[in-house]
Amino acid sequence: MSVHINPDQLVGILRDTTVALVRKDGPDLSARQLGVFLTVYLSPGPHTVRGLALDLNVSKPAITRALDRLGELDLARRKVDPMDRRSVLVQRTLKGANFLRDLRQTMSEAEGIIAPALAEELVA
Repeated sequence: MSVHINPDQLVGILRDTTVALVRKDGPDLSARQLGVFLTVYLSPGPHTVRGLALDLNVSKPAITRALDRLGELDLARRKVDPMDRRSVLVQRTLKGANFLRDLRQTMSEAEGIIAPALAEELVA
């Protein structure tokens, strides 16, 4: 049995997740930074600045700025590709993996709040 989540539920989950992230005592990522972070952690690598720019359809300098911030927060790091020293690889970190785990938990909690509320609206 598949679960169908409607667009209103998805937007509610996004809102509640974003609010929870803002309230937490932790990294406050921009949408671009979060997009780069999630791409690095959820899609198979290796990841490069050039590849991320193509995947996300943004400029290489925008990716570089996002990676600068992710690096400051130790959520991702850059390393020169030993096979092609002109290329820079983006690596995951333990702190980044923990952040993703916490993000999943926050989204699960938001989904648990949104789904019953919408079900009540549909019944009423």
